[in-house]
Formats: sequence, C-alpha cells, structure tokens
Amino acid sequence: MGRVAVVATCVLSQWAMDLQGNMERILASVNQAKAAGARYRCGPELEITGYSCGDHYHEGDTLEAAWEVVAHLMQHPACVDVMIDVGLPVSHKNVVYNCKLVFLNRKILLIRPKMILANDASMGYREGRWFTPWRKIRQVEEHPLPSCISTVTGQRSVLFGDAVIATWDTCIGYEICEELWNPESPHVPMSLDGVEIICNGSGSTQIMGNANDAYKRIQNATARTGGCYLFANQRGCDGSPSYFGGDCCIGLNGDLVGLAMDYSLAQVQVITAAVNLETIRCYRHLIRSRCEHAATSTSYPRVQADFSLCGEGGVVCLPSCEPMVPRLPTMEVGVVEGPACWL
Repeated sequence: MGRVAVVATCVLSQWAMDLQGNMERILASVNQAKAAGARYRCGPELEITGYSCGDHYHEGDTLEAAWEVVAHLMQHPACVDVMIDVGLPVSHKNVVYNCKLVFLNRKILLIRPKMILANDASMGYREGRWFTPWRKIRQVEEHPLPSCISTVTGQRSVLFGDAVIATWDTCIGYEICEELWNPESPHVPMSLDGVEIICNGSGSTQIMGNANDAYKRIQNATARTGGCYLFANQRGCDGSPSYFGGDCCIGLNGDLVGLAMDYSLAQVQVITAAVNLETIRCYRHLIRSRCEHAATSTSYPRVQADFSLCGEGGVVCLPSCEPMVPRLPTMEVGVVEGPACWL
C-alpha cells in the first residue's frame, strides 16, 4: 500500500491560430481529467496556438495572444485545484522558445523551454526555423510576465529554464516531444535526481510505425529508470499537410497502464491512471546500479509547489491501474485508417 496519485494526459485536435477553439478543447480536457479524479493534467506540444503556425511564430501578436489564452485559462473555474501544463511559444530575452508552462490555482510555477528541437525536414519538422533550443542545462532565469498575466497572478516574474517541480509527495519533470527520441534524453538524469513523474507534450506526426515506436520508447524509458511517464499528443491536421496520429499513453515501470484510441476522430480524449508512488520507489530501490549513479547525480533546480498530487491528507490505498497489452496498430490498419482520418 502507498500514496496514490491520479494523473491525466490527453489527445487534442488543435488547429493553427484557432486560439478560441484550442482553448475550449483544453478546458474540455481539464474537465474530463478532473471528473476522473486527476490532480495533474498534461497537454500536447504548442496546444494553445496549434503546432503548424509557421512564420506566425515570428509575429509578436501570436505570442501576445497565447499569453491572453493562458490568462483566461488560469481564471476559469475548471482550472482550480489541479496542476496543469500547457504548450505555447514564449519569447525570453528576445529569443522565441517552444515551451511548457505549468500553473496551479492562478499561479505560474515554471516555464520549461524545449532543449532538443525536431529539425528533420524529410519528416516534416523544421522547428529550427522558428524556435531556439534552451542550452542551459539545469539552469533557470527570471522571466518577466506580461501585464495580462500579472493582473491575474500578482506575479511579476517566474522561473524559466531547465527545472523540476516538487510537490508535497512527489517530483515532476518535463520533456517535449523530440527529447524522448534523443540519445541524451533528459528523463534519465531527472530520474536519477528523484523525479518520479515525467510529462511529455508532443506534436508527433503520423508516420508508419511511429506510434508503436513511441510506445516502446516509453516502456523502455520507464523500465530503465523507473517512474511514471505521461505522453500527450495532438490529433488531426492542424491546417498543415501532415496528420498528427494522436498516440497518447501513460507508462509505469516498463508497462503501459493507459492508452488512447487509434485513428479516432474524437476532438478530445483524456487518459488517466491512479499511480501508487510506492511502486516507483520500490522499483528503483531494487536496481542497485541505478542507486549508485543516483547517489552522485547532479541536482536540478526545484520549484516548490504547495500541493499534493495524492489529495489532501495523502490518502493511502491500493492502485487501480494495471499493466495492459498495447493495442498496436498493424501496418495494414495504418495504411487504411490513417489516410481516412486525414481526409
């Protein structure tokens, strides 16, 4: 028995520059997550603006509009007593970054910029045209907040950079899309520093076998390091020729415990899992070589959050999530249903 945290990740059908519609789908996912008892909600990459905004990312109006959506979200009654991360572009010191922003009860906790960009043009990724990777590993800086945010939060600035969030009962870290696929994935050093939940907001397009690859990487990552991995993704076309496959899952200690529907037309889908944090700790304790490395690992900056993912009082109960056999789509299914969803 141990402390159980209910966490949620989601698939959203976002559209480039559809700020109002994107916000409504984000709120729908928050409502569904809270209805399932979740106290953390992980969202896809660049979900506020949409992924395929192109050179609109160079325009100040796009960045300002994204902040206004954040202000609306933080004031919405649905976004109370649940920790939420959203994806958006942020200009820091006149450099535009692809970011995760984490907020709780009208306070921004952290802005975490993407550190490894997707620049494989043959696969449709050209992030280097619009964004710059954050190169300051385990470093944070103060980021001044726009007035539309300060009016809501009372904050003048917030930490920006490579940090993690410590709640009363666990520690949460972040990857953004491509960082999972890279040989130097941040989830490894984060897990050695005691991070138990990794949240990845992705904008992964549909390529034959790509979903299966993502699921296997998440299983392998949590098998090697232990922990819970939340993987969110977009679904649909976003206004570009590419199709986002909507592969979304929750991994735990080498198993998958939550999985989204394949090739669905649903605009919003939320996946939840009740995770017994003690299973993560016991799993890690038994990997003795991991413990030796963890004992000498370099610490990440920690943002302290006055919040419990297990609920007030840290209710002790058995976990409700169970390992599942993933329903991996065959190549034939992908050939038939992928183009059908795109159309």
